[in-house]
Amino acid sequence: MFRNEAKELFSEFVIEHKANVYRLAYSYVKNEQDALDIVQDSIVKGLKSLRSLKDEKLVKSWFYRIVVNTSLDFLRKHKKVQVVDDIEIHAPFEETKYHDIDLERALELLPIQYYEIINLRFFEDLKLEEISFVLKLPLNTVKTRLYRALKILRINME
Repeated sequence: MFRNEAKELFSEFVIEHKANVYRLAYSYVKNEQDALDIVQDSIVKGLKSLRSLKDEKLVKSWFYRIVVNTSLDFLRKHKKVQVVDDIEIHAPFEETKYHDIDLERALELLPIQYYEIINLRFFEDLKLEEISFVLKLPLNTVKTRLYRALKILRINME
């Protein structure tokens, strides 16, 4: 793929999926401004590494990997403790996909390795193979963590 074609494809993807990308970043940092910063940093990183995008069909999982890694780097760098108030917070681009407060609290209790798989699978609608690519994990590990996460969620929701 030529550089200009890749740049155009990437730009179209970001514009079309800006709300999803924001929501993904927000799901990690739970702060509107930090999530916007992560999205911006991820776009810059994506533009700088366009040559690593070999197949245009993989642009979603490729860019989600960048967003997840940027979010995790941000959390490590800032050693953020995730505190969520009882107020409802809306994403600037669209409403969040879930409003069940019990589910939100149960998700917050999940260890990060389970939370990110639940988030990518059910809220970002990625396939297990795409999650495996985004998180750089073997497919069987993704399946195992998904099963364990659902089991923990079921227990926490009861």
